[in-house]
Amino acid sequence: MLDVAKIQKLFDPLFPGLMGMRLIEASPERIVAEMAVRPDLCTAGGRMHGGAYMAFADTLGAVGTLVNLPPGKTTTTTDSSTKFMAAAESGTQVRGESIPLHRGRTTMVWQTRITNARGKLCAVVTQTQLVMDAQG
Repeated sequence: MLDVAKIQKLFDPLFPGLMGMRLIEASPERIVAEMAVRPDLCTAGGRMHGGAYMAFADTLGAVGTLVNLPPGKTTTTTDSSTKFMAAAESGTQVRGESIPLHRGRTTMVWQTRITNARGKLCAVVTQTQLVMDAQG
């Protein structure tokens, strides 16, 4: 099974590493990560860009599926829905917590709540992950 350190090592050279995601917890029931809200992840107004929220959440849902996959399987996102509620300011940090709504043989559905440094809910993202055979 993949642990937090192994998953973080996978992240670092990829897009999640570029965004600065730090994985805190990875279990079959819950994924938690934090990310600094840097100016290059923001809109002109100094608030975290919607695409950054979505990419952050997409990664957490994918990790949740990854830690639940049986051997020989892989995953990809097929659907994602984001609701924005509040802003995260540049120079602060966001926290994402993703939980499974459904863990089936062919799909998994994860919901991620992203909060700002004050603990205020900024976004809720629900995504579907396809479970498929890994290419060997």
